[in-house]
Amino acid sequence: MSPQTTSFKSLEDLRAACLDLPVGSDAAAGAVARRQDTLTKPPGSLGRLETIAAWLGRWQGRDMPKLDAVKVFVFAGNHGVTAQGVSAYPSEVTIQMVANFAGGGAAINQLARIAGAKLDVIPLDLEHPTGDFTQIPAMDEQAFLAAVSAGYDAVTKDLDLVCFGEMGIGNTTPAAAISTALFGGGAEKWTGRGTGVDDAGLQRKVVAIEAGLKRHADSLSDPLKIAAALGGRELAAIFGATLAARRNNVPVLLDGFVCTAAVAPLARLHPTGLAHTIAAHVSSEAGHRRLLEALGLPPLLDLGMRLGEGSGACLAVNIIRSALECHTKMASFAEAGVSEK
Repeated sequence: MSPQTTSFKSLEDLRAACLDLPVGSDAAAGAVARRQDTLTKPPGSLGRLETIAAWLGRWQGRDMPKLDAVKVFVFAGNHGVTAQGVSAYPSEVTIQMVANFAGGGAAINQLARIAGAKLDVIPLDLEHPTGDFTQIPAMDEQAFLAAVSAGYDAVTKDLDLVCFGEMGIGNTTPAAAISTALFGGGAEKWTGRGTGVDDAGLQRKVVAIEAGLKRHADSLSDPLKIAAALGGRELAAIFGATLAARRNNVPVLLDGFVCTAAVAPLARLHPTGLAHTIAAHVSSEAGHRRLLEALGLPPLLDLGMRLGEGSGACLAVNIIRSALECHTKMASFAEAGVSEK
């Protein structure tokens, strides 16, 4: 991992930050809602576009939100649990795809450009996979905190909106393991085919997750210990980045199953921990819809995607821009000379 400023020195330091979260600006959200009621449309007729505008206003603290600085962060990590045969692709694909991002050849490169978003890919010690969580914790406390801090330090106050995505061969297995640990119901409920494993591969994923839950049973009462024992560096970084966004008043678009599982511990630590986030889409990965329902996050899009990379989140930027354009550019009834009811 590249040198960085370590933001958190202990799990208790991190936990304290998760429990001390700003609530956003009621005044700005209220002002946005009041303006919506003056615009040339029946009240509420733009549906979620109206609530999105108010959401932007709340977390940016602006009556007239803006989207001048939009950034997509893709965090990349490798996983020791791939030794259990849980992925259809070898771990070296993670490094190869990071190179593809750098060369502009991935889907996220095209989607970020169309969305008017800057792309920042952050690889996390790819030459050293996390521990195989069926045998040992994926990360010890210091490795987990370092990854969380890498994500936290990436998000700055000057951003208007951020999208989070990931790249990591095998990472739907940690995502399913975290979901099972946090919400119960057994591994089969949360486990899908990821990159396209066959039936035998799917069963290996279930067996690996069950072994991990048994191995780390003593950690399952603590969302942070769950994230360390069963997760991955890119998931931990997304958790840290989402926490930083909240504390810096930056609204967040979440991507698919892995990204959502990465931030789920924050929702278990704080009842409104994900209030500054919107689920950009629901992926076709088996557990994602269930996880969004458990977290109370209705998705904006349902396109059958399961790529990762922040692709669904980046697509949703265009919806957020549309909501903002309607809010800022539509005429009021008085301005347009249109009769109200």
